[in-house]
Amino acid sequence: ASFALRCKVLHFLDNPADNNNAYQYFEDGLLVIDNGRIQQLGHALELMPTVAPQITIEHLPHHLIIPGLIDTHVHFPQTEMIAAYGEQLLSWLNNFTFPTELKFADETYARNTARIFLDELLRNGTTTALVFGTVHPSSIDAFFKEALDRGLRMIAGKVCMDRNAPAGLLDTAELACQQSEELIQRWHGKERLQYALTPRFAPTSSAQQLDKIGQLLTQYPGVYLQTHLAENVNEVAWVKELFPKARSYLDVYDQAGLLGQRSVFAHAVHLDHQDCQRLSETNSAVAHCPTSNLFLGSGLFDLTQMEQHKIKVGLGTDVGAGTSFSLLRTMDEAYKIQQLRGHSLCPFKALYLATLGGARALDIDAHVGNFLNGKEADFIVIDLHATALLRYRVDFCQSLKDLLFVLNTLGDDRLILRTYSLGQCVHQR
Repeated sequence: ASFALRCKVLHFLDNPADNNNAYQYFEDGLLVIDNGRIQQLGHALELMPTVAPQITIEHLPHHLIIPGLIDTHVHFPQTEMIAAYGEQLLSWLNNFTFPTELKFADETYARNTARIFLDELLRNGTTTALVFGTVHPSSIDAFFKEALDRGLRMIAGKVCMDRNAPAGLLDTAELACQQSEELIQRWHGKERLQYALTPRFAPTSSAQQLDKIGQLLTQYPGVYLQTHLAENVNEVAWVKELFPKARSYLDVYDQAGLLGQRSVFAHAVHLDHQDCQRLSETNSAVAHCPTSNLFLGSGLFDLTQMEQHKIKVGLGTDVGAGTSFSLLRTMDEAYKIQQLRGHSLCPFKALYLATLGGARALDIDAHVGNFLNGKEADFIVIDLHATALLRYRVDFCQSLKDLLFVLNTLGDDRLILRTYSLGQCVHQR
């Protein structure tokens, strides 16, 4: 199927922090889709005469098309406990997270939750996410089945934990690897699905389990690694007690061979210069989760430090500690965190992090993240008149930068008119 949409179109070609020509913007643009891929993008008046007569051109005035948003860190089983009151990380895990995750041994229960979770992602314009399941392999089977039915590009993995959690949520070093390997063989590379080895975080994995996961990572070079890193001060202190020989929290993972091109570390709030150097040298990525960091009182992420070390950064909603599925809401909080650090997050940079930056962090930028010809057609249509306030405010924008900052600040799921995955409309408001 081929079709074309005419409206404002924006996408990134590079990181705006490094390049003055990092984005392309068409005030009156035409995006042509052919069989689920981007066929052409350009100025509408120039391109329209070249479009085949059988292709329908839909005109959407006061709308903006951008690439699908990419969430680099989120927990699908925690959907039902988003907005759980009044704790910091470690007590929050014990009081809310672990009891919730025990239910996901039941694949039917898991699949129902996965359905609601994916509906929420698509309603918020998120087309790809790096997702935590629970310790139960059935949780990941359920998630992948649901994602496969919708033709989505998703990366996920079963959580590995062999200590410091309730008995019903523990595996062993051997069992974790056996189950992960079975899931890799079942799902990794199936259509647009990819697998992520998922030790929850250093405190819930023995050194033996981390080492075994490191071996699997070497054995299956295309597979991802996702975990948490240096989120909360008390957590960092606990890791120091549990791994006295490691130089730092990151070093625990480094010793197990977990750093690399497809390794994504969530939070990374409390890192030193040496940690950042190692992340950079190994081409590892970091998921910045502002709503979660503020909600749990974890700390203020140092984006400047990451930029100085040329570390790949994406944005994560981190639902359920994160308070919204919307990456627009997430960008709003990311801006405030940088304000508190004495820096200003440019709206171009924020949107880059949620699109091409996220795709680079997940090593999928050859497939998605912008509108280069031949890429998978994952994109969203934003309604610039979605709310009365937005419609009124947009009229006062003097530049594209003004408009983006208004969207970053006032935006939420109401702005998403449609979400497309591989050229199929998978959500319509």
